[in-house]
Amino acid sequence: MSLCFSAPALAQDNWPTKPLRLIIPFPAGGSSDQLGRLMAKELGQKLGQPVQVENTDAKGTKAAAGATPDGYTLVLSGVGTNAISHALNPQLDYDSLKDFVHISQLSEGPNVLVVGAASPLKSLQELIAVGKAQPGKLTYAQVHASSGHLAMELLKQTISTCVGGASGSRNCTTLGLTGVPFTGAKPALDAVMDNKAGMMFTNLDAVAPHVRSGKLRALAVTSLFRNPQLPDVPSISEVGYPGFKAVSWVGISAPTGTPAAVVARLEKEKENAFKASETRKQLEAQGLVVVVSRSADYTDFIRKEIERWRRVVKVAGVQTPP
Repeated sequence: MSLCFSAPALAQDNWPTKPLRLIIPFPAGGSSDQLGRLMAKELGQKLGQPVQVENTDAKGTKAAAGATPDGYTLVLSGVGTNAISHALNPQLDYDSLKDFVHISQLSEGPNVLVVGAASPLKSLQELIAVGKAQPGKLTYAQVHASSGHLAMELLKQTISTCVGGASGSRNCTTLGLTGVPFTGAKPALDAVMDNKAGMMFTNLDAVAPHVRSGKLRALAVTSLFRNPQLPDVPSISEVGYPGFKAVSWVGISAPTGTPAAVVARLEKEKENAFKASETRKQLEAQGLVVVVSRSADYTDFIRKEIERWRRVVKVAGVQTPP
């Protein structure tokens, strides 16, 4: 009998004995893909087995949820697939809290609020003052249900004094910005640079070169603190709205039922990989902040993110993308 019970434990002790796969539910070439590939390379070196990347569309998250929980399938989890999706789609065909064991958060990066170089707005405070005093005058480029769109909705809800109330309430003061819809981040950003839309929130890596070249002016970042890539740009939290945070984040997860010993090993090797100065430098050069996170921390973080974005989406009335 003892031999029967020791076999699974022995298998876990020897894990991994074959290549792993990391499902990345994003197109190849993007920032999430680059981060996932960097992590796959580092983990492969630490584990002594290659971690093979598999790029998919959003259906990859569902596929990962249904994979055999033997420690050989991992998935790159993130704010869109594992938090915002739950807020937008009550009929989502996977449950981020039930179908996965979340191993570790890898990094987070801010959205940046930018205006065109010709904009008269020089600060977030000026933007807020105009938005309150002249509702409808200021516009923002909006890619439906993107992280930038929801960051703007969170900003409007944070600054307005009548969130969830009637728009005609006597004491209601709102941030009166008007959204201009775009089908993608690039045309939206081009419109801001051409002054066809007043402003937008988008990822730091997309706007940093334009800010440095003077084509865009950054008014604020959505992380709690300033980002080293844009050290002169204040956080929204520091200019009067403590605790404001709307970041893009990614991590590593696996199907529920993945052995605890495997999860512990992956936690350890991820931490070791990110201790390497070269790895950290590559991430920080993209404006990302490396996060030290264990499985329990990451799971709790995702739970809170789901709850938060559900509230934002409900108040804003954002619908599931067509």
